[in-house]
Amino acid sequence: MQSPQPTSLSRRDFVRLSALTAGATALAAGSAPRAFGATSGSDRIRVGVIGCGGRGTGAAQNCLDSSPGIEIVALADLFQRQTDKAREKFKVAPDRCFNGFDCHEKLLATDVDMVILAAPPGFRPSHFSAAVAAGKHIFMEKPVAVDPVGVRTVIEAAKVAKAKRLGVGVGTQRRHQASYLEVMKRIHDGDIGELVGGQCYWNGESIWFREKKDWLAGLTDFEWQCWNWYHWDWLCGDQIVEQHIHNIDVMNWAFGGPPVKFAGMGGRQNRGNIPGNIWDHFAVEMEYANGARVSSYCRHAPKTMTRVSERLVGTKGVSDPNSSIKGAKPYTFSGPPMDPYVQEHTDLIKSIRANEPINDAIRVAESTLTAIGGRIAAYTGREISWSWLVSGSKLDIFPKNPAPGPGLYGAVPIPGAVAMV
Repeated sequence: MQSPQPTSLSRRDFVRLSALTAGATALAAGSAPRAFGATSGSDRIRVGVIGCGGRGTGAAQNCLDSSPGIEIVALADLFQRQTDKAREKFKVAPDRCFNGFDCHEKLLATDVDMVILAAPPGFRPSHFSAAVAAGKHIFMEKPVAVDPVGVRTVIEAAKVAKAKRLGVGVGTQRRHQASYLEVMKRIHDGDIGELVGGQCYWNGESIWFREKKDWLAGLTDFEWQCWNWYHWDWLCGDQIVEQHIHNIDVMNWAFGGPPVKFAGMGGRQNRGNIPGNIWDHFAVEMEYANGARVSSYCRHAPKTMTRVSERLVGTKGVSDPNSSIKGAKPYTFSGPPMDPYVQEHTDLIKSIRANEPINDAIRVAESTLTAIGGRIAAYTGREISWSWLVSGSKLDIFPKNPAPGPGLYGAVPIPGAVAMV
């Protein structure tokens, strides 16, 4: 089927993007980040964590392990029970812990130098924009949005961050892993010839679910959905966006940019009566600019085969970009083991201290939009073009003023609901 044709941005989108772009120069002049010594490598960097669940506290520990002089000094989460657990782990003062839907604003008003953004992905565009406006260096988890409008917000805020010389790292750790870096360099040097295709996978067993009982019974439906965030794609983006983005990002890395079009299918058949609207399997074909087609597969199903990997096919060989090349120029990585979750923080902190801050936000925003494109193609059964995703789609599924109250159960497109995208 033909791709939806690009249309004009909605007035709300135009005003939002125009305001962000127009504000870049003014923002660059104010809220400047604190300077750090380029040579000592031990200047104190005060870090705040926004989103204190498993990944947020994990990223905070990775940051502490990455470099000397790092201190976790402030915590924020919608739920107090999360900041209470994190406060005990990181020994943060009670008056530096913040809760509620405005917790990020409270933390950003403190003297932290850098923030870790690890709330559910639907919150990422607003949290990232606020952190940039506050002049903070940033490490944010992937994905960076759940819809095309959110991606555009992140891209415009990333431009402001660059103008303000803010460091921005994003949790696509494969880009910082020695084995991937070495194999990808060889691929880009032509060791497997021209890329003609590939496959990428995130197939695993079922995910957690938190029933609305015990202390959760006292939450409003909207708050419970935020606690149970993986099961709603206005919060997580669906599995293809929340998890499979890692493998999709590797494909974009190999091909030097995102696909030009998408076709896909999938469904929801293994979740039984578990509330939620995400699917449990996707199969998407992504076509890149040189005509090569990549097959993308992801699945959550109990008692099934686990496969989380990528495979690239060239005219002179094939590669598992995590470790090896087979073909005319065979290669197997044999370097020392390293923790890429720590290394991504090491690279960010080093760049900040050298006053040469890295900014990965636009690249990961493009990979996020790639995953969203696959999701939309599968949801609608239509062929989707990259150009339409970038400038035509009006899909904006995250609520503008999140607050305790009724649940948001019907805001996401279903198969055939083309008007929603």
